[in-house]
Amino acid sequence: MNTELLQTFKIIADVGNLTLAAEHLHRTQSAISVQVRKLEAELGVKLFERKPRGMVLTDAGEKLLPKARSILAELKQTTSLFETPLSGSIRVGIPDDFSGIALEKILNEFAHSHPGVDVIATSGCTSGFPKAVQNNQIDVAVASNPEDDEGIPLYEEKIVWATKKDMQFNDQKPVPLAILDRSCWWRNAPIEALNSVGRDYNITFRSSSFTSIQAAIRAGFAVGILPASRFAKE
Repeated sequence: MNTELLQTFKIIADVGNLTLAAEHLHRTQSAISVQVRKLEAELGVKLFERKPRGMVLTDAGEKLLPKARSILAELKQTTSLFETPLSGSIRVGIPDDFSGIALEKILNEFAHSHPGVDVIATSGCTSGFPKAVQNNQIDVAVASNPEDDEGIPLYEEKIVWATKKDMQFNDQKPVPLAILDRSCWWRNAPIEALNSVGRDYNITFRSSSFTSIQAAIRAGFAVGILPASRFAKE
């Protein structure tokens, strides 16, 4: 039995939600759904029922869960006997449009799992990360890109227009626009969107920082595009 499938099953059972499980496993929801179907096909039973409140174990799932926990715990104990702890350093490129909470969680989990490794992180615009990896300036990077590109897809997120809640617009006046002042797709996307519908705009705020762009939008000084996670909890 594939232990990766068992691990996915256990995490979904623990959190009861595909979205949370996908975040925990750093996989897409579609990827872990495929894993569940594979495990169900291998065992010949249905393990979950999708309910309004989340993923609920079936009777077969309830029967499998304690065994899955036991198998995974024993496997982890066994493999740890022969593991050589990682040591050294790794240079990581991290996009600055990443959620700060997500970044904190990832770095904390890695530091806890591999205390002998020094993480040297670079945060910024991701457009230069692929070349930096090729030139051996960084070892691995997470890059945001609206197009399919080389690498392993980790996460998909909506990009949305953002504005202050009570901000008023006049159709006869140009849209006050905030843009990232750097050469990447984040700069071009809002301009191309407004041009495509024939909407006039004035660039009233420029910054190389997502935090500054967000502050200008929150203050009602301009509108712009942001990752949905940037203001989902505000």
